[in-house]
Amino acid sequence: MNLRHTSEKGRTVNFSRNQLLESLLKELNAELWLTEKRLLQQFNKPQSLPLILIMGPLRSGTTLFMQWLANTGLVAYPTNLLSRFYHAPILGAKIQLLLTDPRYNFRDELNQFSQSIEFKSENGKTKGALAPNGFWYFWRRFLSEAERDVWTDDELLKNMDVETMKTELTGVMDVFQKPFSAKGMLFNYNIPFLNSIFDKILFIQIKRDPISNVASILEARTRQLGTEHQWYSFKIPEYDQLKNLNPIMQSSGQLHYINKAIDLGMSEVDDSRKLLVQYEDFCARPHYFFNQLLKKLELPISPYNGVEKFTISRQYIKEAKAITKALNNFK
Repeated sequence: MNLRHTSEKGRTVNFSRNQLLESLLKELNAELWLTEKRLLQQFNKPQSLPLILIMGPLRSGTTLFMQWLANTGLVAYPTNLLSRFYHAPILGAKIQLLLTDPRYNFRDELNQFSQSIEFKSENGKTKGALAPNGFWYFWRRFLSEAERDVWTDDELLKNMDVETMKTELTGVMDVFQKPFSAKGMLFNYNIPFLNSIFDKILFIQIKRDPISNVASILEARTRQLGTEHQWYSFKIPEYDQLKNLNPIMQSSGQLHYINKAIDLGMSEVDDSRKLLVQYEDFCARPHYFFNQLLKKLELPISPYNGVEKFTISRQYIKEAKAITKALNNFK
């Protein structure tokens, strides 16, 4: 298949949405919401387990970290299955338990759901019913203008349906009886707001070598959009000043401003509610970050049985000099 052939909204064919699926999910979620909203009163209670949000720039290693975290068994997380119930996640969590939890298995009738989570993804998209999902449809539900990518904290405070969001997340954690972890990068510029609305939260900030990060952004653009000249991922507040720059300058600025916003937001978060993860360090010693998570979540010490280390991609970057020069322009 020619990946440079594009379709819906400029995406290459491999990344185009399945419109039949979109229509069915919209219909199904609207019907399930009638039941879901009756559950909200049951879960409208103080948060007993922490929400764990993964913050970081695009292509910084957030998907790998989520896959690893899912494999540890420490947390519940939005799976590809659960994400299809974006307007009824409490019901979706119960359906997921029914279909996938070994406690409810009967003579291996549904053993196709018993699968391990692979450390593979394509532009953040994973494969498998229990593989991590971005959960973007869920987060956007609570925004008054769901197509927007940029919000101030004041706008979110006035317009976001915070109570329903918090109640549904509490309900999901109650069903799974675990902390819930998800990507929060839609709100990279709104960390103080998120910090203010959740009683128990842990922000995990992912950082990556900036040269490798920019190279990965450029590759992702070509893979998903057919060209590195088109903007990829959320449109940040600085989009207008970056949109007419060449791809390397644009991607370097995109990375710079996202990291700057996250650093600023994290500076307002108490140390007990945040953890910095350098991607290269994580790849070299994931067991260290497992122990750090246990401390932050105040969980009992337990042995680490996960992957010993991950291979760091992009050891050679042909555009390294040009990327370095571009990054220096934003210092």
